[in-house]
Amino acid sequence: MPQITFHGAAGTVTGSAHLLQIDSKKILLDCGQFQGPWEVEQRNYEHLPCNPRTLHAMILSHGHLDHCGRIPLLSKGGFKGPIYSTPPTRDIARLILLDSAHVIKEEFQWKRRKLTRMGITAREPLYSIEDVYYSMDAFNHQMGYNQTVKLGATPEIRLTLRDAGHILGSSQVYLEYENEHGKPQTILYTGDLGDGGRPLMSDPVEPVQPVHTMIMETTYGNRDHKTYSDTVAEFEDAVTFAMKKRGTALIPAFALERTQEVLYHIAEMKRTGRLSKKIPVFLNSPLAIDITRIYHTHSEFCCMKLREALQKRQSPFVFPGLILTETVEESMAIHSVEGPKIVIAGSGMMNGGRIKHHLKHLLWRENTSLIVVGYQAEGTLGRKIIEGAKEVQIFGEPVAVKAKINTINGFSAHAGQSTLLNMARKASPKRLFLVHGEPEVSKAFAEKVRKILTQTEIILPAAGETYKF
Repeated sequence: MPQITFHGAAGTVTGSAHLLQIDSKKILLDCGQFQGPWEVEQRNYEHLPCNPRTLHAMILSHGHLDHCGRIPLLSKGGFKGPIYSTPPTRDIARLILLDSAHVIKEEFQWKRRKLTRMGITAREPLYSIEDVYYSMDAFNHQMGYNQTVKLGATPEIRLTLRDAGHILGSSQVYLEYENEHGKPQTILYTGDLGDGGRPLMSDPVEPVQPVHTMIMETTYGNRDHKTYSDTVAEFEDAVTFAMKKRGTALIPAFALERTQEVLYHIAEMKRTGRLSKKIPVFLNSPLAIDITRIYHTHSEFCCMKLREALQKRQSPFVFPGLILTETVEESMAIHSVEGPKIVIAGSGMMNGGRIKHHLKHLLWRENTSLIVVGYQAEGTLGRKIIEGAKEVQIFGEPVAVKAKINTINGFSAHAGQSTLLNMARKASPKRLFLVHGEPEVSKAFAEKVRKILTQTEIILPAAGETYKF
């Protein structure tokens, strides 16, 4: 009898890791880092979901850190099996994990002190750059969308990846097998789903029936997003405000997907004349620069319009005035450029990276427009700013918050409630596990689904719980 154990993203939106066992085969669906406050992040230093040596395979739905961020620990623990993913997911995971290894090394000393006080011995960082390179050897099974492969025999399990519409290369995972009575069964793990109607990614494909067991994300299961057209208009207004004041539009960069979407809309503003082609746009994030190049390499995984433009070498991410600042010296030189200007800098939650240097120079200026386009976790500098702090500490110094603060939530790459409900209704599974959501959000979504799928067993698993089906 198959069983699944939820080792992450159960009662939370981070640390995705679901261990599936079908007969003797153990398959891990994602292996992500826990992110957020320390009481959540410390779970990364606990034991892995299972003995990596006993795993037959791992399937990576997409390259976000909360889905791939503990993969190096698998190889450190003796994992010898293959990792299945799309090619862009492999390339993105490599960059994300290398960046993570740098951050982990930099933060290790203070984390070790905290762990020691908790009785946890940490003699070295969670993983190193070398560990990341070793783990990449396992990414030897690359798949395109709608391609089916067999995960060995006895029992025969067939894997198919389909477009999740979330970020470049993101996948819904289908696993097909026969139960003890010889009847075909299908498991659908949605990974993270997009909301559709976006300029870079295709809409998530609808479920292919029949689906017997569904493991579904619920990040925004309790609400829908603002319309995308309203979101774009809000973004353009925020940029225009700073330009008219001859100031700076400062955008904290989420290197994967959000930066590329922001570049796309700035390019549109320049193309249509709503923004002068002479205004400099500094992309001050080496990670974001490298990830943007992956969009060109794997254009076949983008939506049709973007794919055609990239294949014709008409990139919407390249436009007059764009300046890529990769070195520290180039980054520092931005401060000497008078406005109007646009600066996109990491990190997205403003807790580290080059964005903090720009905040120190610009947050106290009234002609600065701080444009926050992504989620700000509790306890982060970004969260304090958007919650109305009049003064914040940056590099140990007090900085007044006088900039115009723009919080734009509609760029989210996650599906809203309506899209999630439609996916659940179209799949109409026998049992539905709801994961990757805060408890109150998943509960609210479950109540909505019960009214639509009256015959479906709906389960909100807790961390560490095992279910047989």
